[in-house]
Amino acid sequence: MDKENRTSVAKFILLGFPNLQKWHKVLFVFILFIYILTLAGNGLIIAIVRTDQQLQTPMYFFLSNLSFLEIWYTTTIVPKMLETFLVARTTICLNCCLVQSFFHFFLGITEFLILTVMSFDRYVAICKPLHYTSIMTHQNCSLLVMGAWTLGFVVIFSQAVLLLQVPFCARNVINHFYCDIGPILKLACADTRTIELLGFLGSITIIPSTLLFTVVSYFYIITTIVRIPSAGGRRKAFSTCASHFTVVSILYGAVVFMYLKPTAHSSFSLNKVVSVLNTLLTPLLNPFIYTIRNKEVKAALRKAVSK
Repeated sequence: MDKENRTSVAKFILLGFPNLQKWHKVLFVFILFIYILTLAGNGLIIAIVRTDQQLQTPMYFFLSNLSFLEIWYTTTIVPKMLETFLVARTTICLNCCLVQSFFHFFLGITEFLILTVMSFDRYVAICKPLHYTSIMTHQNCSLLVMGAWTLGFVVIFSQAVLLLQVPFCARNVINHFYCDIGPILKLACADTRTIELLGFLGSITIIPSTLLFTVVSYFYIITTIVRIPSAGGRRKAFSTCASHFTVVSILYGAVVFMYLKPTAHSSFSLNKVVSVLNTLLTPLLNPFIYTIRNKEVKAALRKAVSK
């Protein structure tokens, strides 16, 4: 294939939601509202964790990192999604599209890893309380978070490098509201099986392994909790895990459906619906889930408001 054909595509067109065109203005307002709430909610979590001395614990350190990630994860996708509701022909440059795809998956994988670290934190807190302070030191917590971000980058890096080499020489319409890897590969005019295989291997490595670790952690957590003699003690122990378990259930439910299969053969229409829920719902619900049932966070919020 000659050089001219390999570089003929300079930008992609994002279709967005053409079947919902009459609802575009309503959807724009609704999703913009959710986006603002997501930024405000997660930003508030970061602010109160950094400023309140009572929240200087490993659990809230991990939570603030999760909120930081959710802000960037949402920002990677939502602004361009909003543009598809306002502009009839939404375009994105080739390199911008590849960068968006990279950060979407990099942040998504890192989210799994941070949630897994949080499950380990809850396991140590409930199953090994006497050793908690010696295990979950500030240095160890920082290493765990740095490890999550680094591993997330490494897992997606090789696939991203190969994707940069793929030629796009004719079609340039992406049947999505962002640069998902499946629709991108659908437009390639080269063999993309290696990239698909790497993506699939990454998915079946990270998602099941982190899920298994979380399930095993909760098995031991629940086993320990049911042995607590007092009902009040059991309720308190369960309450410290309920928020994390809820977030994990929502996230795994959506992502397992989308990515534990070869991406180029996915149902794009159905994936778009699930992608909206995954992109908007989880980042929005995280701060609310962690504050509604959390007395310490609510107390910190009341203290901040009263100042």
